[in-house]
Amino acid sequence: MFNIKNKEFLFETVPIRNTVWHYRQSMPEFVWSDSSLENNPFSFVEVKTLLDGVTVGGHKLSDMQQILNLKRANELLIKLVLENKFELNKETFCRFNEIVAFEEALEWGCFRGEGQEKHYTPYVNLGETVFKPISTANNNLLNQTFENGLQEINQISNPVEKAFSFFLFGSLNQFFFDGNKRSSRYIMNGILMSNGLNPVSIPVNRKQEFNEKMIRFYQTQDGNEMFDFLLSCSTLTLAPKPSRTPKMKR
Repeated sequence: MFNIKNKEFLFETVPIRNTVWHYRQSMPEFVWSDSSLENNPFSFVEVKTLLDGVTVGGHKLSDMQQILNLKRANELLIKLVLENKFELNKETFCRFNEIVAFEEALEWGCFRGEGQEKHYTPYVNLGETVFKPISTANNNLLNQTFENGLQEINQISNPVEKAFSFFLFGSLNQFFFDGNKRSSRYIMNGILMSNGLNPVSIPVNRKQEFNEKMIRFYQTQDGNEMFDFLLSCSTLTLAPKPSRTPKMKR
């Protein structure tokens, strides 16, 4: 799939309702972060105003729609986690893409090659080079890659490693025409929150760092640098290592 060293650590967990409360309270920051990574010009104050139901002037309708799409995706994630209905599968992945890529992508809510477009394959621009994912015309291989990767990810017992691995897996393979990183981040945070761990957001002031590290990830398919970066963006707290019970002498 890609290279990532096993991370031997544990994190302190909290009741799931607490992680959802944190997520709901921080929704403007999460939406602003995700939209900023897509070069959306809305400021934090404007995002918050729009989320409060007040129209913000001076912006393209497509930029406003992107903010509202992200809001809907956040609301879906909260609903699924609270109702214990979040599942790590293709259906959930496609549900989030159907929302975040609505009217942005060539097609949304289905893997490349499963809609009307059967041939166009979008490349990831890395500056001087491009990253070429599996061809859209080879949809069977795309689905097999997802199934194999999901099986491997589901074998990871550490929820943080599992969550970060899915984000990198979904971003790398470009299963959709657009919105791959956004869709993968919602799955990542769904895994975290379902395990009593706070979700992760990329700070706006670390956008360039994020992009640079993602480019290196596409080039090398080594996930360790991005893993450490995501961890540094989180509010996760390391749990103390359990002390060994000393053997009693007879």
